[in-house]
Amino acid sequence: MGRGRVHLRRIENKINRQVTFCKRRAGLLKKAHEISVLCDADVALIVFSNKGKLFEFSSDSSMDKILEKYERYSYSEQHFMTGTASEPQEIWPAEYPKLTSRLEVLQRNIRNYSGQELDPLSFRELQQLEQQIDTALKRVRLRKNQLLHDSVSELQKKEKALQEQNNLLAKKLLEKEKTLNVAQWEPQNSSAFILPQPPPPPPHPFSALTIGGTFQARGVDGDTRAHQTQPSSSSTLMPPWMIRHVNGLEG
Repeated sequence: MGRGRVHLRRIENKINRQVTFCKRRAGLLKKAHEISVLCDADVALIVFSNKGKLFEFSSDSSMDKILEKYERYSYSEQHFMTGTASEPQEIWPAEYPKLTSRLEVLQRNIRNYSGQELDPLSFRELQQLEQQIDTALKRVRLRKNQLLHDSVSELQKKEKALQEQNNLLAKKLLEKEKTLNVAQWEPQNSSAFILPQPPPPPPHPFSALTIGGTFQARGVDGDTRAHQTQPSSSSTLMPPWMIRHVNGLEG
């Protein structure tokens, strides 16, 4: 005889109920993982224990992507079935619980990313959280290194521009100093190399001629007085032809 049909009902014993929950939960997560790998399907599994403890599994790296996909699909299907869009008064009461649950999930993920409330997480969930944090950390480091590289490149460009400007100013200053040195050197050279003026030619040598003699002078009273001209203390310079003429007259 085959086994009869087993009727499912709540296990009254707390210990047995907890043991059964752990076993069935592990089997359920395993089956969800297998179907996601074998069939390449997007699987999202959410389980809450009787104490409110959350257990979840997602084939994708993020549960939010699968939930968003589910919401878009459910909304489009509902719109297709009704044929017309519902009134806002009818939409918001149905959307409010979804938005509230999604907000709770996001807040819990934020707390988990900051290292809080990690006790309810299983080993697999901790591995997924670690992978997500590592991926985010790699992206942050990559972006930081890129910004640092861009900053260094910009500083190098500024340094090169300042160096070129400095070289140009130094060149202009050197040219100005050379111009000033040349301007100061030219007057000194012009005064140092002035040729001396030749002295004036000496006068022609003339023979000194003394003209002297006695002459008589008659006074008013008829007396004749002999006056002898005194030789002049100063010699008169005469040209040679005049000397010869005077000598001829005396002879």
